[in-house]
Amino acid sequence: MGKLFGTDGIRGTANIYPMTGEMAMKLGRAAAHIFKHKAGVHRIIIGKDTRLSGYMIESALTSGICSFGVDVLLVGPLPTPAVAFLTRSLRADAGVMISASHNPFEDNGIKFFSRDGQKLPDAMELEIERLILSGDIEHIRPTATDIGKAHRVFDAEGRYIEFIKNSLPKGLDFQGLKVVVDCGHGAAYKVAPMALTELGAEVIALNNTPDGININHNCGALYPSNLKIAVLSHRADIGIAHDGDADRAVFVDEKGEIVPGEAILVAFAQFLYENKNLVGNTVVTTEHSNKGMEKTLRGEGIRVIRTDVGDRYVLEAMLFGGYNLGGESSGHVIFLDHNTTGDGLITALQFLSLMKQTGKTVSQLTGTTVLFPQVSINVKVEKKMPLYEIPKLRETIDAYQLALNGNGRLLVRYSGTEKVLRIMVEGENLEAVSTMANRLSLIAEQEIGLKEA
Repeated sequence: MGKLFGTDGIRGTANIYPMTGEMAMKLGRAAAHIFKHKAGVHRIIIGKDTRLSGYMIESALTSGICSFGVDVLLVGPLPTPAVAFLTRSLRADAGVMISASHNPFEDNGIKFFSRDGQKLPDAMELEIERLILSGDIEHIRPTATDIGKAHRVFDAEGRYIEFIKNSLPKGLDFQGLKVVVDCGHGAAYKVAPMALTELGAEVIALNNTPDGININHNCGALYPSNLKIAVLSHRADIGIAHDGDADRAVFVDEKGEIVPGEAILVAFAQFLYENKNLVGNTVVTTEHSNKGMEKTLRGEGIRVIRTDVGDRYVLEAMLFGGYNLGGESSGHVIFLDHNTTGDGLITALQFLSLMKQTGKTVSQLTGTTVLFPQVSINVKVEKKMPLYEIPKLRETIDAYQLALNGNGRLLVRYSGTEKVLRIMVEGENLEAVSTMANRLSLIAEQEIGLKEA
């Protein structure tokens, strides 16, 4: 990628380069220039999660966009997929989401959507970078009535709730289901409980009182332990946890067990396949997904296509092949029949729909997937050195790949959004893969690990 954009937009510590108000204003100007491609009124939607720094970045983006003669539609705190939907629904030229997803509150990020609600291709992100860094558009300064205006969309929440409800079969409701939903003090804090309640479920909402700094703090999709306790104490049928921008959903079954993301994807694939609605009899996932998922699906005649890690790559493969189901083990699921990006609330509603249509519990729907033992370790690094420049780590990786001999997988890659090296080893023997993962993490810490002050 370029100097600003990573695998999922721009992200970093708020008020530190590149996540500064000054940069946000420049991004707004560059984006407005790119999307203002013909005569007439132009509009860009801005949404955000619940981080304190969202006010600062939202104001700066708005200023930059308006300074280029483009109007802004402010939708306030809403999930990332809601911004994708509203960009299409309101016929805007583009959408912007201010969020750092699962990162802690001191971070923030900016990601763009095109007018069709899809993430921007690399080439367009690089053009935005070029315009900012070259200064080529500094001289463009509309004045007087040519300056843009900002408007607030007061019914954005209701529009999105109706949209996700329309993804369900006509007449289906969730009466008789008790649902615990952990909103992570994030973007879904209002719309998730509201949608579930409107559909007739008995809802126990957790972590739905954001204060700007508690987003993702020991709650939500990355910390489902409290959700497990709540499901058992309330004797609920299911627990659902969202991350900060609610583009993913993590599930806990009626027994209080966390359900692997792969098992959720298998359940969706099986249902669609049985009802002849799985396009191409194919599921798209990433190289990180457990091999047990692939073995289960292939045994039922369902093809699996793997991509690089990241929902944008899953989406690219789905669009290329015309497939309608894809996802990651982290809880991102893309239903192209319903939205153009991963949508945690649609994922939740679709799974509840599975329960209602089949009459099965969560554990019954997901228990057919047997996963291979897998160990994942994250190592914080000083900087992202190319792995080929770290001989000891590279040699160990190669040796372990040979040892696995096709009966497992080993992935070592940098996070696209954090200074973290992700190590994943998967195989038939838990003790062996644990030894490999621990050895790799030790070498990584010695060679490139972040040194504590």
